[in-house]
Amino acid sequence: MAEFIVEGGHRLHGDITPQGAKNEALQILCATLLTPERVVVHNVPRILDVMQLIELLAAMGVEVEELSENSYAFCARNVNLDYMYTSDFAARCRRLRGSVMTVGPMLARFGVGCMPKPGGDKIGRRRLDTHFIGFSKLGARFDFDSDESVFSVRADRLEGCYMLLDEASVTGTANIIMAAVMAHGRTTIYNAACEPYIQQLCLMLNRMGAKISGIASNLLTIDGVEALGGTEHTMLPDMIEVGSFIGMAAMTRSEITVRNVAYDKLGIIPDQFRRMGIYIEQRGDDIYIPCQEHYGIESFMDGSIMNIADAPWPGLTPDLLSIFLVVATQARGSVLIHQKMFESRLFFVDKLIDMGAQIILCDPHRATVIGHDNRIRLRGTRMSSPDIRAGVALLIAAMSAEGTSVIQNVEQIDRGYSNIDGRLNAIGAKIIRKEE
Repeated sequence: MAEFIVEGGHRLHGDITPQGAKNEALQILCATLLTPERVVVHNVPRILDVMQLIELLAAMGVEVEELSENSYAFCARNVNLDYMYTSDFAARCRRLRGSVMTVGPMLARFGVGCMPKPGGDKIGRRRLDTHFIGFSKLGARFDFDSDESVFSVRADRLEGCYMLLDEASVTGTANIIMAAVMAHGRTTIYNAACEPYIQQLCLMLNRMGAKISGIASNLLTIDGVEALGGTEHTMLPDMIEVGSFIGMAAMTRSEITVRNVAYDKLGIIPDQFRRMGIYIEQRGDDIYIPCQEHYGIESFMDGSIMNIADAPWPGLTPDLLSIFLVVATQARGSVLIHQKMFESRLFFVDKLIDMGAQIILCDPHRATVIGHDNRIRLRGTRMSSPDIRAGVALLIAAMSAEGTSVIQNVEQIDRGYSNIDGRLNAIGAKIIRKEE
């Protein structure tokens, strides 16, 4: 176990480059199971969740070659199906929620997929119904072993069909796409997630020989093919890191440039920060945030309090609500943060209240924040990171606070942010990593 000792009050200055997208990486790496041919992937983020998935793929029999610090080659010509029924496979999957996306490609290529109930963030119930309902509609037989908490699906041959997803689940959509690309006939998926990372997955699969149309919409049409081949793919920069760095600059009153952000893939994110009063300038594919002593939250046109809520793409990603919440604590004005898509993700605000923030937790999904307008600084404290995104929000709060803070359980932050302390220290932060 490790902790961060954060000396608050230091302004940042300089350039920082976001890592490859975590959420894209989990999908893309699982997709390498669809072909016996070589797949090369660039801009792979070296974070805990992704490295654990690479280790899982290697344990399954995938040949993994590290080409450079952020580039890997995968060749799944000799996948060991028996390994899926071992305790080691179960233990690895339980540590990593993204492991659920191995099921779709395994079902498509080998006719069988199984996994234990996965791990991941402690942010409430995150059901898997969408995944397995989709597999069942393609003709797979579903089974759940309640004693071992293991899900499994089998099919002699998958058959294309029409399906209307009960929710626009990103991982559910990715999993069903990977199962359908080699199904017999045509599959139509309505209410599909259409995040840039889903678009990236579809484009990669098409380069491998799949036939997917409707990319970037919520209506996908997939004509099944017999087999897929190898390809080369480069990940997008992580939009959640980009948003985290914008919020960090505002809270610490810093001047930074975020490099190579794939601006046209950020959707509503830049404009939502602007509605928080944060000045953002696009410079080519970079984002420049100047030092701002004050920033004011807009009201709606009728004068009512701003409401920031998550929604399926192209709405605001739920992974950034924690950042918007902490940034609001030092804004001028008030805002209602409404976390609709996940349970229990706002409970970390207790620590911000301990630091002096004015927040009313209305219920597990809503919090009202009354900003200090930098008149009263947060104060350092001891806290623990409950999940990836809340952990970074607490890190931002600690960096802006008066005094020193200690953040425990930083392995949660490491799951989504590569060498975050080293990269922030390089532009002026004072963060010490200490092993407990």
